[in-house]
Amino acid sequence: MFFITYFKGEPNEHIFKYSGGRIVKEGVGISFFSFDLNTTIISVPVKTIDFPFIFNEITRNYQEVSVQGQFTYKIKNPREIISVLDFSIEPKTKSYKSEDPHKLSQRIINSVQEATRFEIQQYSLEDAIKKTGELSKLILDKIKNNEFLKSLSIECLNISITDVTPTPEISKALEADYRETLQKKADEAIYSRRAAAVEQERKIKENELNSRIALEKGRQQLVELDGANRLREAEFKSKVSELELAPFKSLDPRLLLAQGLKSLGENASKIGNLTITPDLLSAILNEKK
Repeated sequence: MFFITYFKGEPNEHIFKYSGGRIVKEGVGISFFSFDLNTTIISVPVKTIDFPFIFNEITRNYQEVSVQGQFTYKIKNPREIISVLDFSIEPKTKSYKSEDPHKLSQRIINSVQEATRFEIQQYSLEDAIKKTGELSKLILDKIKNNEFLKSLSIECLNISITDVTPTPEISKALEADYRETLQKKADEAIYSRRAAAVEQERKIKENELNSRIALEKGRQQLVELDGANRLREAEFKSKVSELELAPFKSLDPRLLLAQGLKSLGENASKIGNLTITPDLLSAILNEKK
């Protein structure tokens, strides 16, 4: 028959067969025959849906940035959303009869952009570029608490901010500033190495000087000790000689001379040559007189 159609639903679609002012059949991916004149078929996607986005926003320090990312969601309760939006389709072409499904995507994007704008305005340009992970979490938390999306039975699964890009002019300025910072760090590293080398050289010279001072002090102490030892040795020898000669002070010089000649005679075998000068004989004779 011309007005009876066989409809086969897809596994990722929740199908409602609406007839006589009420839902007569529903389910995911169901199939059935329908009478076109009094039957309306409603198809609500229940799969996970991803859509990328790019928003141009302003940071806390009034810098324009491009926020790029992806939002993932799914329709949690198909019955709730069909009470708000029209998801009816043509049975043969499976195309939507109204613009509501397309408007849903735009409404979700608007909500995501609103949450993104609010969070981006809390960040400076530098923080927004660096803290994309933290930014993603804050935006997701805000979207999950969005009452409008809850009313549409939209379940927010994930949002990922993949890039926050400043304008080309600001990007060049940041690159220049970053290069200057790197150059400054490199210069500081060079200066630090030079300062460390100078300090190390100073320590080496100081150690050498301290070593020389210690060596000279050691030499001075050695000289002083050696001199003191020689002086003490001379003093002891002087005292020994003085003690040895003390008994002879009271003797007659002739006796001393005789004693000396006697000692020479006793040790004659050890004497090679002996010369007695006239002066010595004269002294002896004079002493006799």
